[in-house]
Amino acid sequence: MTTAKNSSRARTRGSRSAPETLRQAPAADSDRMRAGDTTLGSADVSAQAGAALPTDKGPDASPSAPPLTRKRARNSAARRDAILAAALDEFTDRGFASTRIDDIARRAGVGKGTIYLYFRDKDALFQELVTTMLGSFVVQLEQLPVEDMPIRLVLTRLFDLFISEVCGTKRREVLRLVMAEGPRFPPLAEFYYHHVVERALAALRRLLERALARGELSDDRLIKFPQLVMAPAIAAIIWSSLFDRFAPLDMSGLLRAHLDTLLGPEGKS
Repeated sequence: MTTAKNSSRARTRGSRSAPETLRQAPAADSDRMRAGDTTLGSADVSAQAGAALPTDKGPDASPSAPPLTRKRARNSAARRDAILAAALDEFTDRGFASTRIDDIARRAGVGKGTIYLYFRDKDALFQELVTTMLGSFVVQLEQLPVEDMPIRLVLTRLFDLFISEVCGTKRREVLRLVMAEGPRFPPLAEFYYHHVVERALAALRRLLERALARGELSDDRLIKFPQLVMAPAIAAIIWSSLFDRFAPLDMSGLLRAHLDTLLGPEGKS
């Protein structure tokens, strides 16, 4: 009788898979972007974008922490960076639907269970990529110093920022992923809209409203449709994905021509 009970307990314990247990670990806090987190994303991405990823709750990495604790914190952050970099590469190569957690783990050089220590599932990984990689661009847009700056100069700086911080880094791959996978996975598009698009449009409207109040715009059409301002930038991302190898696009020239179309030739706006 006792042997049967012990055997039953052993079978019960053995039936709990490691990933299922690890999924109870807290997922990355994607809402921190709304608080103005300006960190970027992943080890490979950080090399291009010039910043490191934020670290989830874990060992204390502050200078006052013991050396062993700081080392563990650095190792944990590096492992998390590697997972995010691998996820971006896999999503880019295979698409969101076809990517498996096993593929990401293999590319990151970690065990599958390790990923569940940091992220709940594929959706959480994708959300963290959006948050960490595009959050800083939105924050910089919201914090553009524009008090005494003409709208032409403001938009010029915005376009330059888009070219250097998005098109010139792996962030552009996140945009492409949203465009490609959003129609098939509405929750991903919804997350991207609320955490990036909605905030960016609100910031853009504020800039345009200030310009209208100072007489720099002749009417409120751009305020009603701020999407017009960034439309060529999005078109340029699509063009570069499909046709850049056949006909490379001068994105800087395109956006400056667009600026002249919106505001009139420089010196007349």
